[in-house]
Amino acid sequence: MKRSTVNQTIEIAKEVFAAVGLNLPSFASWTVMDWESKGSECDEIRHSMLGWDVTDFGQGNFDQLGRTLLTLRNGSPKFGSGKDYAEKLILDPEHQKPPLHFHRSKMEDIINRGGGNILIRLFQSNDQGQCSDENFTIQVDGQTREHKAGEQLRLEPGQSLCIPPGLIHQFWGEQGTGIPIKGKRYTVSGEVSRVCDDWNDNCWLAPCERFCKIEEDEPAQHHLVHEYPPAQ
Repeated sequence: MKRSTVNQTIEIAKEVFAAVGLNLPSFASWTVMDWESKGSECDEIRHSMLGWDVTDFGQGNFDQLGRTLLTLRNGSPKFGSGKDYAEKLILDPEHQKPPLHFHRSKMEDIINRGGGNILIRLFQSNDQGQCSDENFTIQVDGQTREHKAGEQLRLEPGQSLCIPPGLIHQFWGEQGTGIPIKGKRYTVSGEVSRVCDDWNDNCWLAPCERFCKIEEDEPAQHHLVHEYPPAQ
């Protein structure tokens, strides 16, 4: 994945988040140069991996399989804050989705924060960690629904879905909905969850890299969450 793509998608995310009325914390605007003067007072940001997170999961096809996220808060045993929760904002372009996956421990609510609709594809996982063809129940805005394996669920702005551990999922912005920027439309989803451990808690149905290699075709404007320098 190219650094120029990382830089561009972060700027688009800032614009889309602002368009739906979301104000971002100060660290979302800190540049690589700003980080040169940051000391141990920012250790929670470093150890809890708060900030920008852009990946193509090592697939080399960011427009189809990719993610741009901003982690706002998260617990971390390295920092010892005692926080047992996390929150993220996620940029959802039309069609762009993560690979199918589930979490071992994390329970999360996916919330449509605005812009357009979100489509979510869901399966229960079987003993081999693959998609089961069994139907199951889900919770949408606190209401129990029957759901068919592989069926798409639509979340309109303001709606939310609870995803428990073991539920396979992927989601994306519905075509024709969302905020138009440079020929694409964007929706914003929020994630409120238990502590997020992206190194160990993700189970992918096919091989992928959560934090992908970056081709440095231009200077980085912002550090990604796994790139922070140590305290000065």
